[in-house]
Amino acid sequence: MGKIVISSNVTLDGVVQDPDGEEGFERGGWFHQFVGGKDLEDWAARETEEALDAEALLLGRRSSEWFASRMLSRDDADVRVSRKWADRMNSIHKYVVSSTLEDHQWNNTTVFNGDAVKEISELKRKVDGEILVYGSYQLVRILIEQNLADELRLVVFPVVLGTGLRIFGETGDKKPLHLVSTRKMGDGLVFYTYEFVQG
Repeated sequence: MGKIVISSNVTLDGVVQDPDGEEGFERGGWFHQFVGGKDLEDWAARETEEALDAEALLLGRRSSEWFASRMLSRDDADVRVSRKWADRMNSIHKYVVSSTLEDHQWNNTTVFNGDAVKEISELKRKVDGEILVYGSYQLVRILIEQNLADELRLVVFPVVLGTGLRIFGETGDKKPLHLVSTRKMGDGLVFYTYEFVQG
């Protein structure tokens, strides 16, 4: 049985929007603005370990295109994209939820274009291991609302933006979580792991 793991970088007030500043959000670019080199080294090491341990990626269309453009043309000098991480991202099987995607750039990609909840439920039954979700915030909200997510991993950046798209939207009911672990990364980041309490 697969385990769906949502892994996200967030600000202290839960904003996930435009971490690299490329979307034009006026408060974007926070990923690099408020941390130092040691923070990013620890972040890259954790991200690489996480990808190596996963069996599959589950992404929305926009996140799939964003990651594909960076992984397929990575710059090895960029600490955010280590060779091991990029190689794993390129080789791992990817499942993309999209009703509009026709020509995917990445190898090992399957497109889910039907009933997303049914297809993801079947994926969980088929995959033995972690199914990692990066970005894909519309999809993340569906996973949480439909009780398909098993674990939440947050790397919290030391900044409050005050506005912007947050990881959590409105839910039909309370969603209790259980804290599994917390640790400091570098000098300014905190990494939290939670399990969703099912039933």
